[in-house]
Amino acid sequence: MGEERAKIALVLLAFFLFSLIVIGLLWLSSGEHPLTLALAYAAGLSMIFLPCTLPLAFVIVPLSSGKGYKKGFLMALLFGLGLSITLTAYGVVVALLGDYLGLDNFTRAMFFAAGIFAYLFGLSQLNLFKLHLPDLPLPSFINEQRDYAKAFLMGLLLGNAGVGCPNPAFYVMLLYIATTGSVVEGGALGFIHGVGRATPLIFLSILAILGVNATSWLVEKRKAVERFTGWALLVVGVFIFAIGLFGMYWWEKSVFHTAWNEVAASLSPYLGETEKAAQTFNIEANPSTVEKYFPLAPWLVMLVLLLMPLLWERCKK
Repeated sequence: MGEERAKIALVLLAFFLFSLIVIGLLWLSSGEHPLTLALAYAAGLSMIFLPCTLPLAFVIVPLSSGKGYKKGFLMALLFGLGLSITLTAYGVVVALLGDYLGLDNFTRAMFFAAGIFAYLFGLSQLNLFKLHLPDLPLPSFINEQRDYAKAFLMGLLLGNAGVGCPNPAFYVMLLYIATTGSVVEGGALGFIHGVGRATPLIFLSILAILGVNATSWLVEKRKAVERFTGWALLVVGVFIFAIGLFGMYWWEKSVFHTAWNEVAASLSPYLGETEKAAQTFNIEANPSTVEKYFPLAPWLVMLVLLLMPLLWERCKK
């Protein structure tokens, strides 16, 4: 009976979140708006369309799927909380510094660390590597089950995804925070923006939780689900690791990013990345030193990192 109630609650919550997403995006696309908490939230919703933030869905959806209604939802919630905390920190830092300058290197370091963790989590899911998470300074109810700590940690590390993507609404918010210099206001806007970013991710996670847990297929194919989760984490892990290692240039200049962003921009000029937004904080993606001599280096690194566990599995068998 408890599982049935949890299922009904998730269905109702999914409908509510879907309504919020649709209303928020329609309002954002209707024209320019003065900066308020509502705009910060709507700007967060719009980030799901960006080529550098949508991959987050391929982290939290596999992580929360197949864990049961309550546990899966709580993991998605903790991922969103971690993401929101990181963006709160960005809001505070921009308010203190009055500029975006210097944050780009920090985001790359965060991507580098997040890529390594996601990769290790994927290897652990495939039983190729035993990952022992340290005790984190989190409430005891979170540390009691490592899956919760994993979701929260991934949210913290990946919360910076999209900070370097020139989305118009996001940079209106950053520019406002930089000019006011208010730590409280910057933190509040950053947190609400983070909640906006987390909303579509939580919605997608709920759909996956309902779809997987609603059938007896999960019991029969649990190993297949775990294997899919492991490989999804590996793919996302090598992708964000490559961004941390080489920067964004190789991805932004790829046909995948260009086509993806054109689709988003065609839906609304407030959803895609724009040159004007990039110029606001003088953000320009340049090729790394390695890429100048070996343009395919990021793609080769990702290929090697994905082939390694494949060969590892075959050797174990």
